[in-house]
Amino acid sequence: MTENILVTGGTGALGRHVVDRLGAAGHPARVLSRTRGSHIGNLGTGEGLTAALDGVGTVVHLASDPRDPSVDVEGTRRLVAAASPGTHLLYISIVGVEGHPYSYYRRKYEAERVVEESGLPYTVLRTTQFHNLVLFALETLAKAPVMPVPGGTRLQPVEVEEVAERLVELALGAPAGRVPDMGGPEIVSVAGLARTYLRVTGRRRPVVSLPLPGRVAAAFRGDAHLAPDHPDGRGTFADFVSATSGRSGYGSKAPGR
Repeated sequence: MTENILVTGGTGALGRHVVDRLGAAGHPARVLSRTRGSHIGNLGTGEGLTAALDGVGTVVHLASDPRDPSVDVEGTRRLVAAASPGTHLLYISIVGVEGHPYSYYRRKYEAERVVEESGLPYTVLRTTQFHNLVLFALETLAKAPVMPVPGGTRLQPVEVEEVAERLVELALGAPAGRVPDMGGPEIVSVAGLARTYLRVTGRRRPVVSLPLPGRVAAAFRGDAHLAPDHPDGRGTFADFVSATSGRSGYGSKAPGR
């Protein structure tokens, strides 16, 4: 048995799979969560971190909240300050966050810098958007009689369970710094993803691509969030929708990606 592993955000869409896979591999993990899990704690305030990190040799840092700026950057600083010297800190980030005008992406990049400058041995994995986030967005857009989507924007969605598989490999390995990005198997326009969603779920809506103004929309049209050289994922978005379309509200708790 290796040293204890702590997973922050271990009850989330990604965290649940990471915790399950670690357990299946013989490495049961502690779970840090604000509401449930083996250790109740709050990265925004620092509450519970000392107890959760006691005896921990590896931290898989997944906790994130696009609605709460205190979690990603200040929370990562608190986590670093509370961790013992030599703790392996594994951080999940997003492809293309450097120089991106989207405020949440800027915070993710700043958190990356906190990890890199922490003095702790670390690993950073960037991925593209998760399938369930894309599904959540499309479910929301499909509530209107006409389905509006951002024109000129492409995505490379990846299966969250495959990301969990990669994270477990990294958590059980040696610190590796910034590792290669991980993307889904296909790069598809948002309009194309919308049509896939409608086809697989048997719904009918006109899909209308709209040119969105502003720097954030322009950045997404520029494809910086894609990883064309790393189509590592196996499951496609159509596969995901087919497997989950019978589960009501599956995408209702999408991560901030």
